[in-house]
Amino acid sequence: MTADPFTQAVRQRLRLGRLLPLGGPRDGAWISEEATEAVLQRAAEDLPGVRLGPLRIGLADPQDVHEPAVPPPPSALPPGPLRVTAEFAATPSQPLPTTADRLRDLLAAATEGLGLAVAEVDLRVTELLDEETEPSSVRPSDAARPAETGAGDEGRAAAAVLTVPGVARLTDLLGRPVHVEERQGENELPRRHVRVELAVHADHRALDVAREVRARVEQALPDHPTVAVLVTAVG
Repeated sequence: MTADPFTQAVRQRLRLGRLLPLGGPRDGAWISEEATEAVLQRAAEDLPGVRLGPLRIGLADPQDVHEPAVPPPPSALPPGPLRVTAEFAATPSQPLPTTADRLRDLLAAATEGLGLAVAEVDLRVTELLDEETEPSSVRPSDAARPAETGAGDEGRAAAAVLTVPGVARLTDLLGRPVHVEERQGENELPRRHVRVELAVHADHRALDVAREVRARVEQALPDHPTVAVLVTAVG
């Protein structure tokens, strides 16, 4: 039996995992934990004899955070150093500390390639493999489907987003791909805020793409609203 739209929306939101800050407090960009995990799984495939297991990404220190320059997506983590915690299995072809160091370097490089400020990568060996293992498959994501764009200012913003190199498509896992809302600005004057949800190509740095998206959307609308970007898929 097909789930009702509300149930599907809840499942999609839970599947995204945490919404992680890209860059620093002035960058106004976030990426889903699901999208990040897929990138890290692909990075681990470059290390023979290793199978990366469950991983979790969160704040390294909940007290060491900053106020973002723009309103964040719902339930998003505030900007601050992150910690990656992961389990892995490996063959005994190399000493396990050596394998762990190589895997840690790969994961750190992959997160830097996205634009995540990762301060720590904690690894735990959970299984010793008897022989070379096939790379673990990355599960498909609902974030891969394109989203329909709206009309008016939403349509103009969406058109601006799609001109940015590295943008693969707009997505709609949190609602409309371009969400425009009124908020109270300085001197109690209303100012609009725009949230954009998208996927990026794997050969572009997610943070750089998000920065350019913010700039083009802000310029595309006459009142130059604040803009936040959420990346839900990479590749």
